Amino acid sequence: MVMFMLVTVVFIAAAAALAARAFSMPRAEAVQNLEQIRGYGFGEVEAEQDAAGRLGYTLDETAGRIGRWVAGQLASFREDDLRAQLTMAGLYRIQPMTFLGYRVLSTIVAPLVVLWFTSIIGVSAGVVVVATLFSVMAGWVLPMTFLRRKMERRFELVERTLPELIDVLVLTVEAGLGFNAAMQLASGRIRGPLGDELRLTLQEQRLGLSTGAALTNLMGRCDTPSMRSFVRSVSQGEALGVSIGAILRNLALETRKRRRAHAEERAQKAPVKILFPLVFLIFPPIFIVVLFPAAHNFTSAFGG
Repeated sequence: MVMFMLVTVVFIAAAAALAARAFSMPRAEAVQNLEQIRGYGFGEVEAEQDAAGRLGYTLDETAGRIGRWVAGQLASFREDDLRAQLTMAGLYRIQPMTFLGYRVLSTIVAPLVVLWFTSIIGVSAGVVVVATLFSVMAGWVLPMTFLRRKMERRFELVERTLPELIDVLVLTVEAGLGFNAAMQLASGRIRGPLGDELRLTLQEQRLGLSTGAALTNLMGRCDTPSMRSFVRSVSQGEALGVSIGAILRNLALETRKRRRAHAEERAQKAPVKILFPLVFLIFPPIFIVVLFPAAHNFTSAFGG
């Protein structure tokens, strides 16, 4: 029974692979011809890089086609929401349809891997069915979990780096630079996600957006409490004509207080988080090491 299911799944996977190749073949051949013309006369290293680029392009095209088809079947799919989440996670080059297609591909590949593994180790049919269902759910859920985790990690880095940015802006603005020039100077000194977002904001200003609109887009990509306070304070200061230096100095004190409060909150959660490892992982070995000799001597004495 298991072998019959495995053979059936293998044939279905082969049919799906052939269909995906048929969909992406014309575009892949065109890309291959153009890459050969452009790379004529270069070395093997560049040829390998071009082959890897063609493979990635083919996978992206296949995932995009699958994602567009699945999006047409799902009434609850919101492309704008997924695009906003990808932007917040820093995945600017991945299109929403491509990401959705990769979710579908992971949902298909994960149970195939589980079926192959269970057929090798030889388990019962019930375990195979449960493991397959779990792998299907994991293949659909894990990409979104990875995306949300990456977004949360990026927000944490932005919150941690924002007080340094405000300090640099305070020093440069009070030294006589304008706000845009101070932002330009700070973008070259701040690293990580916040530095990338600053450079993207300055690029939007070069393309014609106003400072307020560029900062609003920045807040949309990094929607954290400190970033909201920063953008609103700067926008209100420019609208009311208040000194940006004084606003930024007060904002620096506020962000550092917020970061200190966040650190205290995490420190208060530490005893609760360490309780379960302490009870289930640390106490049992201690009890075994401390009480086993006494219990052994006690049983030996009464047994003798």
